[in-house]
Amino acid sequence: MVVRLRLSRLGCSNKPFYRVMAADSRSPRDGKHLEVLGYYNPLPGQDGGKRMGLNFERVKYWLSVGAQPSEPVQRILFRAGLLPPPPMVAMGRKGGPRDTRPVDPMTGKILNQEKPLSDAQSNDGDQ
Repeated sequence: MVVRLRLSRLGCSNKPFYRVMAADSRSPRDGKHLEVLGYYNPLPGQDGGKRMGLNFERVKYWLSVGAQPSEPVQRILFRAGLLPPPPMVAMGRKGGPRDTRPVDPMTGKILNQEKPLSDAQSNDGDQ
């Protein structure tokens, strides 16, 4: 049995609310689950209330026994500080080769790599 950490949708139409669940990979999205690990609210209230809550000990336990997080849960766990940033690669153009420049996982923007100064430029600045 492969265990996945994934989101289960609750709430009304146009007002989603998700629970972070540990579930068998073969069960449906809103079906049977093993354990509720937290919640995620993508639409916070007027007071800017809490957007997510996680039971860190149980999430660490499920990750230690081999549970695989889905992509949205992987992003949530990265923002909570439990996982390293997910690998992101920018697309050059549709159907074209992938751009291998690093991407910031929080913003999705391409990071600018600083170019080292050549020896000729660094010597001119010293004089």
